Amino acid sequence: MTATDDELVKFEAEGALPLPPSNEQRFVENKGAHIWYASYGAGPAVILLHGGLGNSGNWGYQVPDLVEAGHRVVVIDSRGHGRSTRDDRPYTYHLMASDVLAVMDHAGIAEAAFVGWSDGACTSLILADQQPERVCGVFFFACNMDPSGTREFKATPVIDRCFSRHRKDYQALSETPDAFEAFVGDVSKMMATEPNYSAEQLAGIRVPVSIVLGEHDEFIKLEHADYLAKTIPDAEFVLLPGVSHFAPLQQPDLFNREIRAFLDRIE
Repeated sequence: MTATDDELVKFEAEGALPLPPSNEQRFVENKGAHIWYASYGAGPAVILLHGGLGNSGNWGYQVPDLVEAGHRVVVIDSRGHGRSTRDDRPYTYHLMASDVLAVMDHAGIAEAAFVGWSDGACTSLILADQQPERVCGVFFFACNMDPSGTREFKATPVIDRCFSRHRKDYQALSETPDAFEAFVGDVSKMMATEPNYSAEQLAGIRVPVSIVLGEHDEFIKLEHADYLAKTIPDAEFVLLPGVSHFAPLQQPDLFNREIRAFLDRIE
């Protein structure tokens, strides 16, 4: 059983568990950026997409669990995040979805299940909308699909600890270690205006989706998650008790159990 870290004290100090040794890790060139990915294990592919300002190391508690469950697990550092680079074009979720597709093509992945956290959830669902034949399902954790879905921002000690860890990781991994503040500003611009899906667009999504939210999420409205689950045709809603926007780090066993239940449902 993995220890809980509800206040993210351990995460701020040490990060998540270190990722295990990979089968392969490479950079893929796409639209002015070099996108880093790593692959672990063998079996049906599951792609994990981290949240805004984070990196693939945030999935340290999930990768070993999914490999043990018989999956090929792929983690991707989003454009400009972690080890991945970017050019001067603005961040958009559609651009990041194209990066994921480029990784899939390079890694020989015809179809994958997606586990997306926050920004990674949005990127996953947009890719599922655009290229449904490449996506067999989306575990959509803790994100909005239009601007009405977000709460008014209020700083908390947990958010501050997460942000502190993101800063340390960015400085350690990025090719531009001194540019963290500019990076935060550029990602925040995207978050302020995107995504902006209509109900009609959501109703056109044709893959199985789990809309998942922590009971105490700091950023996403519960009623928005409920709306997404009711509007996307093959969607279910899962509320995770006792956790917030940071459930994969706070209570990994709870979070991993829900991922496996979702994968069982779509397989």
